[in-house]
Amino acid sequence: MGLLTAFVGFASSFAVVLHGLTGVGASEAQAASGLMALSVSMGLCAIVLSAWTRLPVSIAWSTPGAALLASSGTVEGGFGAAVGGFLICAALIVLAGLWKPLGRMVAAIPATLANAMLAGVLIGLCFAPVKAIAFDPVLGLAIVGAWGIVGAINRLFAVPAALCAFALVLAFGIDIPQGALSAIAGQFLPPLEIVEPVFNLAGVVSIALPLFIVTMASQNIPGIAVLKVNYYEPNPGPLFATTGLFSLLSAPFGGHAVNLAAITAAMCAGEDAHPDPRRRYWAAIVAGVVYVIFGLLAGAVTAFVTLAPPVLIQAVAGLALISAFAGSAMNAFRETDTREAAALTFLTTASGVSFGGISGAFWGLVAGGLMMGLGRLAAKRRSRKA
Repeated sequence: MGLLTAFVGFASSFAVVLHGLTGVGASEAQAASGLMALSVSMGLCAIVLSAWTRLPVSIAWSTPGAALLASSGTVEGGFGAAVGGFLICAALIVLAGLWKPLGRMVAAIPATLANAMLAGVLIGLCFAPVKAIAFDPVLGLAIVGAWGIVGAINRLFAVPAALCAFALVLAFGIDIPQGALSAIAGQFLPPLEIVEPVFNLAGVVSIALPLFIVTMASQNIPGIAVLKVNYYEPNPGPLFATTGLFSLLSAPFGGHAVNLAAITAAMCAGEDAHPDPRRRYWAAIVAGVVYVIFGLLAGAVTAFVTLAPPVLIQAVAGLALISAFAGSAMNAFRETDTREAAALTFLTTASGVSFGGISGAFWGLVAGGLMMGLGRLAAKRRSRKA
């Protein structure tokens, strides 16, 4: 189960991470460095936390956070400003774990608005499979078809199947420059690229704050919930703080955030991992070891992916996010009282328009929050008159 968890966790979303890092200005070498730092960090974090707590604590990189980066675009200060935002986000996660009032503030963000912002962030990438089919119907349909057919049989393997189809398309459907594959063979261990952070307002508001909110609301908090559903009683604070610490360690090398896993957490915490609940933490430890190994292959993975037209790897990333988009959209518009505020948050975020150098994700939360506040104020006045 640990091997399967690591394969699914890495294969299903590394394309999103690469697209997100390059979206905020990372070069190919910096993106490979960031992917390596994230994979090694989350592997070591899973090993440390699972061995320490004797709980099956699965760790992942922030896939919604990477999608947020892809929609944010390059901010003032380039990738250095993004790395500055990564560091601030990591510090906030540590603080949320150590200082309970901040954790309560994050939990107090209306779930409808947090989900609406996430849906607005994800929808742009979810268009990518359709764009890939328009770009090349044969190659695009091969990737989407593999995802759909395998997903109808087993949803867990749908995205890995799309990734395998992408690899076959790249190997047999695209002219690869002579000598490219031999060059890739020599890049199994990518050099770590230290990025000098730049701290400015655009990085804080466009990168750090939305990344913190998305990571906490869509990864860390659900990760605790998955453990509780499987009859474990974790102490959230130390877990959050430790993931923030490992995020701090990976940020200077281009990694955006590591956090508690949500989807793969259920794999390690469930009965399939081991009949004895007290032994299931070994699945998370094994997954951590495999994540470290995958991280050492990040250079070759990145170099291989860059041989393909960007729209094809974006298609794989979009397919990986369709389920997350569907869930967040459903949760955003479930309550009739807050539906208009959620719609305003979603539309502002999805527009991709930035104001004053600050991305739409932040303004979407602001707009939806104001709309929700006005609605509640009006409801109070009506109740007083009645």
